[in-house]
Amino acid sequence: MSRRRSNLLDIAFNNQSVTEDQSSKMAGVRRVKLGSQGLEVSAQGLGCMGMSAFYGAPKPEPDMIKLIHHAINAGITLLDTSDIYGPQTNEILIGKALKGEVREKVDLATKFGVKYDSEAMEVSGDPAYVKYACEASLKRLGVDCIDLYYVHRIDNRVPIEITMGALKELVEEGKIKYVGLSEASASTIRRANAVHPITAVQLEWSLWSRDVEEEIVPTCRELGIGIVTYSPLGRGFFSSGPKVLENLEDGDFRKYLPRFQAENIEHNTIMFKKVSDMAAKKGCTPSQLSLAWVHHQGNDVVPIPGTTKIENLEQNIGALSVKLTAEDMAELEAIAAADSVKGGRYGDGISTFKDTETPALSSWKA
Repeated sequence: MSRRRSNLLDIAFNNQSVTEDQSSKMAGVRRVKLGSQGLEVSAQGLGCMGMSAFYGAPKPEPDMIKLIHHAINAGITLLDTSDIYGPQTNEILIGKALKGEVREKVDLATKFGVKYDSEAMEVSGDPAYVKYACEASLKRLGVDCIDLYYVHRIDNRVPIEITMGALKELVEEGKIKYVGLSEASASTIRRANAVHPITAVQLEWSLWSRDVEEEIVPTCRELGIGIVTYSPLGRGFFSSGPKVLENLEDGDFRKYLPRFQAENIEHNTIMFKKVSDMAAKKGCTPSQLSLAWVHHQGNDVVPIPGTTKIENLEQNIGALSVKLTAEDMAELEAIAAADSVKGGRYGDGISTFKDTETPALSSWKA
């Protein structure tokens, strides 16, 4: 095991020790501090993207509102959406679900930065667009203030300090409470945080997506920034393995992801089988074991698995009760070795934290 991963495990177990008597129950998901600016959220959130976009056709609105309410009643407070999901329709759905007193029970997170038209997507961090996007999201969500507002993708044409300046103004105006970044490099996180404190960085972190452990996770911890992990179940792969491909609808973008392609899926299935065998010994499902691994990275890590089914939601919450020993974590470390997965996280044309270096502030001309 590398020293880097060993250190991450040490941090995870030090943090985990305070939660041994706080096992999750359906009516009481424990709460954790996210970042160091005062935001407190449920230890597990709900990713809402798949309800409206990218994973096939939008799901029936009444069913999704019922699911959201079920999650909130179970103790989940962190709901995650974005203006690009739909586009826009997921925010509208969330707004309908949060009408009335429900809003007060939720820590609402949304994102901006990816402009979409019928022909292409464009990343924008222009200050005027930041303000425009926020106003539009507030209207769709039907709220006066967004709890956590993320830069969804970093515009590498605009100094991050310029984008952050606009977000700082939104905080001062009371339109957003906390600022987050998604898919940002360590250096970009540092530059952004120097303008205004970053509360959370959203990144993909799972048994088969671990490149963030090298620089990004340590940077967040050094700066007191919370970590929100999307796709903690490998976009469904750690729920049912290669069978997930059998039920993908037309238009489901997972069909085009490298890890799900024929030349990679057979190799990647080896990892799933090992996880599945270990889960059987632990008396849990493969998805619960995989999600528990993320939870055991530390109390500063909040996964946001998405689902469109109540039974899957309940199963995901059950992962909070799965306790992993040092030996269990070491076994999972071996299963999730660097050569265990084939294929990139995304195909060509989708930016990640590796594409987020922005120009120096001194070079900016408005």
